[in-house]
Amino acid sequence: MTPLLSETSLLDKLQLAFDTQRQHARQMALTTAEQRIERIRRIQAWINAHQTDIQQVLYDDFRKPSAEVVLGELMALHAEIKHTLRHLKGWMKPQRLPTPLALIGTKSHLIHEPKGNVLIIAPWNYPFVLSIRPLVSAIAAGNVAMLKPSELTPHTAGLINRMITELFPAQEVAVFDGDASVSQALLELPFNHIFFTGSPAVGRVVMTAAARHLASVTLELGGKSPAIVDESVNIDQAAGQIAWGKFLNNGQTCIAPDYVLVHQSIRQPFTQALRHALTGMYNPDGKPVESSDSYARIVNNRHFDRIRGLINDAVGKGATIIHGGQMNAADNFIEPTVLENVTDEMQIMQDEIFGPVLPILTYTNLDDALHVVNQREKPLALYIHSRNKKTVQYILDRSSAGDTVVNDTLLQFGNVELPFGGVNNSGLGKSNGFFSFQEFSNQRGVMQREFGTMKFIYPPYTENVKKLINFLVKYF
Repeated sequence: MTPLLSETSLLDKLQLAFDTQRQHARQMALTTAEQRIERIRRIQAWINAHQTDIQQVLYDDFRKPSAEVVLGELMALHAEIKHTLRHLKGWMKPQRLPTPLALIGTKSHLIHEPKGNVLIIAPWNYPFVLSIRPLVSAIAAGNVAMLKPSELTPHTAGLINRMITELFPAQEVAVFDGDASVSQALLELPFNHIFFTGSPAVGRVVMTAAARHLASVTLELGGKSPAIVDESVNIDQAAGQIAWGKFLNNGQTCIAPDYVLVHQSIRQPFTQALRHALTGMYNPDGKPVESSDSYARIVNNRHFDRIRGLINDAVGKGATIIHGGQMNAADNFIEPTVLENVTDEMQIMQDEIFGPVLPILTYTNLDDALHVVNQREKPLALYIHSRNKKTVQYILDRSSAGDTVVNDTLLQFGNVELPFGGVNNSGLGKSNGFFSFQEFSNQRGVMQREFGTMKFIYPPYTENVKKLINFLVKYF
């Protein structure tokens, strides 16, 4: 009986919190731009005052270097906050829309109204920014919000709970810690919108739950994001960019390059440049990478075992480790690892790796490289490394991805003017700046008659009325 009582208690607690927020949602919807800006400034001030605390909990959760906390968590968050503060008043203003000549006498405009009760389910890989960034947008749009941080990063989740408790009353923003059972219980509630960041597999669960209440969703998922490197590139530069984008945060980045397709003519110099770049980043003094203070760890032993299994499966089926491969299970440590001779029969080419392992494939014909990309689900990101504009356009025209970066990696997340998100299996909906504001808003069309009438097309449909209707169809 104890588990049932515990489950009932959890459901009752969540239902009460939800009902309290639902009663307050209309009041939040009526907040002015100034009132929403004041709430966002609270978040901004708290982050500025507690940067050291944020860096510490992320180190405690998976040894994330303090510089990577600033680069990967705080830089994009600060940019989002500043951009929102700068533009929110404009976003909230009604937008005049043109009037067709057939509807002369009317005027139309668009307003963004809050969706109401929103749920944010955050992941563990960037647990601070991917919790607070969507929250900023939810508040900017005038919603109440319930936030579920990841249980896999408990130190960060605890800090987020403390932060939100200090900044907001529970009827505006509430945080719920706990394991997957808490997420499952939250998904039983009739939210108006759910913003989820995580894997495609769990994304399907979230979308199924949302469908029961016809709730809208933003799904930021992932997949196998490729990097295509042609023979025209600056090899050292491309290798450095891919090494950084792949092994930042120990490869636990949803938009990290998942595999590289490099032109056969530059395979050897590229792999040499890649190994050189990794040495320069993580063991420039010749000491073991494990002692580097610039290299994070895999989040837990379950994910360590999963990644080790991918490597062992690939090697067992003929792949070659050309860099790295050292492991320490006690520390959830896997050295930056580069594989060659990889085939589709290996599990590493079927699953998103989400860890510090980079397969290198080669191609001689660009269409063959595109076939490798297009036979898979549409990726969250596609990276093109080429100095040939025609090649870049050729790839863009014959592929599909959530976002594409040419001659760099990862930068799309930090551009608040660019929509960020996936397509189909890699995600639904877009975030960043105004696009996030839109995700948490209902775009409501408003039409008002100023003068005149449409009485001349009312029944009865005489011959003259029919002629007028046909005239409108033909000429307006």
